[in-house]
Amino acid sequence: MDQWIKTILEEFGAIGVGALMLLENVFPPIPSELVMPWAGYSVSQGKSSFLAIVSAGSAGSFAGAWAWFWFARRIGKERLANWVDAHGAWLTITRDDIERVDHWFNDWGAAAVLLCRMIPGLRTLISVPAGFANMPPEKFSVYTGIGTVAWTALLAAVGLWLGKNYGDLARPLSWVSTAVIACLFSIWVYRLVQQRRTGSPHKVR
Repeated sequence: MDQWIKTILEEFGAIGVGALMLLENVFPPIPSELVMPWAGYSVSQGKSSFLAIVSAGSAGSFAGAWAWFWFARRIGKERLANWVDAHGAWLTITRDDIERVDHWFNDWGAAAVLLCRMIPGLRTLISVPAGFANMPPEKFSVYTGIGTVAWTALLAAVGLWLGKNYGDLARPLSWVSTAVIACLFSIWVYRLVQQRRTGSPHKVR
C-alpha cells in the first residue's frame, strides 16, 4: 500500500493528499498514519508545499468526518445497529461497539469530537455518535476542524522532519507502512477469530 500511496502523491500532489484522506475516513484501512507522513516527506524533497498538503489533507479528512456525521443523523442509531447485526461480522463491528462509543460520547460531549479526531481508530467512529445525538452542525464542524488540522499537521511535520534530518527515507517509511498495515490486519483477524469462538455477536437483542 505504501507504494500506491507514494505514487498517488507523486502524480497528484496536494489533490492526491486530500483524496486519500477522504478515503481514509470512509475506508479506514487506508490510515492517515501512512498518508500524511509520506506527504510531509514529499515536502522535504521539494515536491510539495507544507501548507498545501496540510490544507488538502485536513479538507479531505473533514469531508469524510462530515459524511459519517450526516449519515448517522439520517439513518439513526437503531437502524445502524440492526444493519451491523446482519452485516457487521466481516467488519468485526458489533452492536456493543456502537453502544460503547455512544456512551463514551454522552459522557464527554463535544470534547470527545475534538480529542478523538486525534486518536487512531476513533477518528472516524466519533462522527457517528455525534450524529446520533443531533449535535449542532456548527459545533461539530468547529471541534472536528480543530482536531483534524492538528492531527494532519502533526503527521505531516513528522514526515517533513524525518526527511530533512535523515535524507532519503523512502525505504524506512516503507517498512513503517508495512508494519502499520500488518498490525491493522492482525487486529482484524484477531477480532474475527474471537467472534467465531464466542459465537455470532450480531444476534438482535
